[in-house]
Amino acid sequence: MTDAPSPPRDAHPLRLVLATANAGKIAELRDALADREVELLAAAEAGAGRFPPEEGDSYEANALVKAAHVAAATGLPALADDSGLEVDALNGAPGLYSARFGGDDLGDGERIAYLLARMRTVPDEERTARFVSVLVLATPAGEVRTFEGRCEGTILHGPRGRAGFGYDPVFWSRELGKGFGQASQAEKRAVSHRGRALERFAAWLDQPEADTVLRSRDPFGDPPD
Repeated sequence: MTDAPSPPRDAHPLRLVLATANAGKIAELRDALADREVELLAAAEAGAGRFPPEEGDSYEANALVKAAHVAAATGLPALADDSGLEVDALNGAPGLYSARFGGDDLGDGERIAYLLARMRTVPDEERTARFVSVLVLATPAGEVRTFEGRCEGTILHGPRGRAGFGYDPVFWSRELGKGFGQASQAEKRAVSHRGRALERFAAWLDQPEADTVLRSRDPFGDPPD
């Protein structure tokens, strides 16, 4: 008589906290990972609504601070994004300070207006720019993985379309032949900086090590052997 197979040790689904309060980023991350067998929680849903200040000298450093903080606070693996718009005519600004460009209290529309005012006299051929995104996964056990994506384009003279968020309305994608503000979420994700970083993250999820890393410290039991 043969023994009955043992039930799987990790029967509960993988859970991953999105370490951001940005509703646009949360929507993009959830949409991109919708077909994955991972339960995605916003940081606020997991009880981690506050984040440490972003004082790093790189996108990776800022994302790691957020992901590590949320992983420690929730006992779950956390995924954080830090991204920025780099405009060549502004010597790479706003870059790391994209979310605070022009002042901490500005909304998206005001920030766009400030950017366009700075570029008022810049001719079309010199309005080149790129979006950069770095995703960092951190676990309570101290595992860290990094995924990067970039997207080249130009800065428009005024907003176009109503889609997207942040600087999307004034970013023209060469690959799409339209502005991010005019693109559907699926179109944007196919070529965007965050979409490309997420594509690399999703490919990593298919690797054998991913399940072990994501369960490296489980809040419902002991770490796997």
